[in-house]
Amino acid sequence: MAHTPVVLTSSEAKIVQVLLADYPMSGLGTATRLAKLAGVSDPTVMRLMIKLGYSGFAEFQSKLLAEVEARLHSPLLMMEAKRPADTSEGTALAYFHSVADSLERTRTQMPAQAYTQASSLLLEAKGQVLFLGGRFSRHIASIFAGYVVQLRPQVRDLAKLAPSDFDMLVDLGKRDLLVVFDYRRYQADVVDFAKQAKARGVAVLLFTDPWLSPIAEFADHTMIAAIDADSPYDTMATPVAQIETVLAHMIAQHGSSMRQRIEGIEAIRAANAVTLDHDGPSPPTKFARLKP
Repeated sequence: MAHTPVVLTSSEAKIVQVLLADYPMSGLGTATRLAKLAGVSDPTVMRLMIKLGYSGFAEFQSKLLAEVEARLHSPLLMMEAKRPADTSEGTALAYFHSVADSLERTRTQMPAQAYTQASSLLLEAKGQVLFLGGRFSRHIASIFAGYVVQLRPQVRDLAKLAPSDFDMLVDLGKRDLLVVFDYRRYQADVVDFAKQAKARGVAVLLFTDPWLSPIAEFADHTMIAAIDADSPYDTMATPVAQIETVLAHMIAQHGSSMRQRIEGIEAIRAANAVTLDHDGPSPPTKFARLKP
């Protein structure tokens, strides 16, 4: 069913501008304070809330507080909010089911075109491709970098971001791509690095959650994964599955052109006895069926 577009008066538009200028803080005070900031009357604020589908300012603020709480939950708070449920299957299996639910939501909520666009950004960048993440998500960034370096040159894993790493921004520009992972309890230094990279013309590919890292405001492309699970800690299983899906898409679409690089890497590994199978026949790989 089609929805009728909301038409705002000039006074109502002023309120919206105030809310967006300092979101979400501007909506956490009183209706009177919001009206004063926008230079309008209290009844105008109430009329806007009703026009937007809320019963009043109290309902609007309640929804806003719920969103802020979801974005900023710490494991300590989640220990109270997500106490293990008493189920016949036990905590472990219940947890697996909650992760499976997040995986399914991630699968259905991101269109196939999103994976095509992410793959294109990764393969078409003419300069460096840098990988960056936060306290936990940097491990996913490193896994992803370890895969992508086998498929293209000029890949750099930034690992744990140090203050001195900001110096490398001077060498980045329009030819480069920053792949950044940032999930709730978003990390200030990661957001700052991405924002400064974008200001220098670097393309930004963001992997985040449904609550959206602040980086989503300026990212060239955003990949969203459901990360909630029956645990004080968000699951990282869905982000890992998502990067593996991007890799599968890259190989399916461009595997033939990558074969020579893969063969070169394998030859170097064999020459240096990097893996235990260096002196025996190699098992078949995904690339074995690719045409030269």
